[in-house]
Amino acid sequence: MNFIFGEVAGILIFFIGLCGLMIKKSIVKTIMALTVMESGIILFYITINYTPDTIPPIGQAQEAAFADPVPAALMITAIVIGIGITAIGLTMFMHYKQEHGITHWTRDRNQQGSERKC
Repeated sequence: MNFIFGEVAGILIFFIGLCGLMIKKSIVKTIMALTVMESGIILFYITINYTPDTIPPIGQAQEAAFADPVPAALMITAIVIGIGITAIGLTMFMHYKQEHGITHWTRDRNQQGSERKC
């Protein structure tokens, strides 16, 4: 009995990222946990409609079953958007660290960093 297949692996990867998102207090680790969650979602959606006997819908084959290209096209778009969001998140982190001098979500008064007075 084979229990590890695409859907289960995608769900497990998603929950590993969710666990990292809830446990870690570092901003960079939080951004990476979101990226891991995104990878699990992409794997889940790509494998959810997979059947082994299908072929790509290219050419003149009449008798073969065609694979649905929409999930793959949507996940390619999701990958590009995810890379952009990760880049923006890391850029915002770099500016936050430069401005405040800390790398964690909670700001402790004993940590080094510049105080801004309003």
